[in-house]
Amino acid sequence: MTLMKLGIMANINQTIDEDTVMILAEELGLTVAIGNVEEEEVEEGLELFEDREQDLKPRPPIITVMGHVDHGKTSLLDAIRKTNVTASESGGITQHIGASEVRINGQKIVFLDTPGHEAFTAMRARGAHVTDIAVLVVAADDGVMPQTVESISHAKAAGVPIIVAINKMDKPGANPDRVKQELAEHGVLVEDWGGDVISVPVSAKTGDGIVNLLEMILLQAEMMELRANPDRLAMGSVIEARLDKSKGPVATLLVTNGTLHSGQSIVAGTCAGRIRLMTDYKGKTIKKAGPATAVEVLGLTDVPQAGDEFNAVKEDKIAREIAEHRKEKLREEVLARNASTTLEQLFSQIQEGEVKELNLIIKGDVQGSVGALVSSLEKLNNESVKVNIIHTGVGTVTESDVMLAGTSGSVIIGFNVRPSTAVQTMADRENIQIRTYRVIYDVIDDVENAMKGMLDPEFKEEILGKAEIRNTFKVPGVGIVGGAYVTEGKIVRNADVRLVRDGIVIHEGKISSLKRFKDDAKEVASGYECGIGIENYNDIKEGDVIECFHMVEIERK
Repeated sequence: MTLMKLGIMANINQTIDEDTVMILAEELGLTVAIGNVEEEEVEEGLELFEDREQDLKPRPPIITVMGHVDHGKTSLLDAIRKTNVTASESGGITQHIGASEVRINGQKIVFLDTPGHEAFTAMRARGAHVTDIAVLVVAADDGVMPQTVESISHAKAAGVPIIVAINKMDKPGANPDRVKQELAEHGVLVEDWGGDVISVPVSAKTGDGIVNLLEMILLQAEMMELRANPDRLAMGSVIEARLDKSKGPVATLLVTNGTLHSGQSIVAGTCAGRIRLMTDYKGKTIKKAGPATAVEVLGLTDVPQAGDEFNAVKEDKIAREIAEHRKEKLREEVLARNASTTLEQLFSQIQEGEVKELNLIIKGDVQGSVGALVSSLEKLNNESVKVNIIHTGVGTVTESDVMLAGTSGSVIIGFNVRPSTAVQTMADRENIQIRTYRVIYDVIDDVENAMKGMLDPEFKEEILGKAEIRNTFKVPGVGIVGGAYVTEGKIVRNADVRLVRDGIVIHEGKISSLKRFKDDAKEVASGYECGIGIENYNDIKEGDVIECFHMVEIERK
């Protein structure tokens, strides 16, 4: 009756909320204490049991190659794989994590191609979580360098045994003893010096010592007795993930235990899905993958975070429920705060004691670069300002990123991606800063300088215009020329251009030829069609956007 007076219709079996209970207790003159039980939620449907001793079978070792930049990690992996990756990498730094398998003496070794430079610590540390053995590459003519020391501490923190590969032994200035001495100074004592760390002299160039190195890896793995149970639902880690234009979300998974079958449902972090296609490191379609196998899978609904754990589950429904539940929890954790800031304003706000946090939203072309950026930027915290990463993601900057930046007062950093005109206009309208970069160190330097108040951009790029490729033509002696329609601004001959495909920068260069019909044109205004050729570049496809820009000098403030 009391409830009815309060305007609530409820019978004896219905539950009522806390506030109503308190009002009711007051009306009836009772004292009610409401207790909350924080329950540790168990995710139903995941196989998390410990394996029985008799089910365990030997598995191949998983190796991460670490070391200083330019000491020859990629070349060493190339020599091991007999393929050539370096030529296609920008600036010789591996930016995308993959994995490859090598067979020696009938046994398999899995290599994670993690990049090795200061800024890529995140990916390297992440690689070390699933790693059994770390191969530390040190150049015989260069010795121990800052990133070498860093790699050592990462391997030690992850509790991973190290094998030292002393590379570049073919060089005249090679001095392996100096390397061993410097390693000893950093707590890595090689076997020749009475320690327990295996060291192998190799030359990635001539191929000397490579087989010896692989045999030593197998020897070390044998001593570690690596085992897994192939007869259970698969579990492991996401090494890399990206959004592909034609295939949708593509994830590289490393199975650490169990066997993954094509067609199974999996949950990876906050993403779920059913494996539609599973390919091995060579791109060959496979039906199942046992422990210590790296596979690329299609069929997830979203792009998972690199480093996420994944589990195979029995039904699609279970996978969806677990992913939804995790998303809910994540959503509750992201709290938005209001006020927008730019890197230029940051220092003045620090001085006035306003800004205590610099909120950043980071978007990159692949998950690996994003992870590396996040960890490098988080290291920049100092006593006056804390770097706070609100959101990270793979793909171009979207309108929802701009909205999130508006509510949280963030600066958006795009690495190797370009926002579309609509997104840029929205950002300008909301007064939100989108900064785009191609080199990871520029991002770190800019944010660091902003925090110190030394950010003075001397040059700023100004977009002159954009054109959309409608068709492509093959011109003898010239190569591929794009038939383009200028959508905004103007395209100017001899200006700098960048080719953007699905919001991701594919190429930067100069215009080699600009024509209207048969005649050369100096510039083509918006609304007109033209033919565009890019210097030394032929991979132009329909639907690409050509952005024409030039650098403008800005006076220092």
